[in-house]
Amino acid sequence: MSEFTLNAVVRSDKGKGASRRLRRLEGTTPAIVYGLDKEPVSITVEMRELFKKLENEAFYTHVLDLNIEGAENEQVILKALQRHPHKSIILHADFQRVSEDCKITVNVPVHFLNEAECPAVKLHGCTVQHHASEVEVSALPSQIPSSIDVDVSGLEKGQTLHLSDLVLPAGAQVVALSKGADHDAGVVSIAAPKGAAVEEEAASEE
Repeated sequence: MSEFTLNAVVRSDKGKGASRRLRRLEGTTPAIVYGLDKEPVSITVEMRELFKKLENEAFYTHVLDLNIEGAENEQVILKALQRHPHKSIILHADFQRVSEDCKITVNVPVHFLNEAECPAVKLHGCTVQHHASEVEVSALPSQIPSSIDVDVSGLEKGQTLHLSDLVLPAGAQVVALSKGADHDAGVVSIAAPKGAAVEEEAASEE
């Protein structure tokens, strides 16, 4: 059983007008379930319950038990979320069906650890520059990590950690790396203090 359970109801009313009515009068969010060569199912979920679940970062990457009233329950992941640009409203949600033996792709958040303990920062005034807040990962549902932890305590001035340096669970892969070595982008780097960078540039010009 999944760590997260979300209740839903099959909906028959479709279209923008029906969706606005659901959000305004019933406090529900229209959503859709698709994938695994099955017919898509239009559903609604209680917006308050969805907001509560979204407070947990792991909800975005974990397999969810979607209990659908009036239909078969589904094992899904949250694939897309549409929020109102100004109001605290979730306009729409997409859930993708998953199977334990089929790989899926998920954007996994990156957590940067021990920045204050990094000697380059603590002793030499360098700064930590984040180049990625999340990484697209491909794996079986059970292999998807909740987050990717990156320890920067041992990094030195000018050093960069790349996608290929990330430590993932067995079976999980960074999608970008499958496209070739030129996609091995930087994830985090240690930059010299601004004053020092200017001095180094002037010295190199001399």
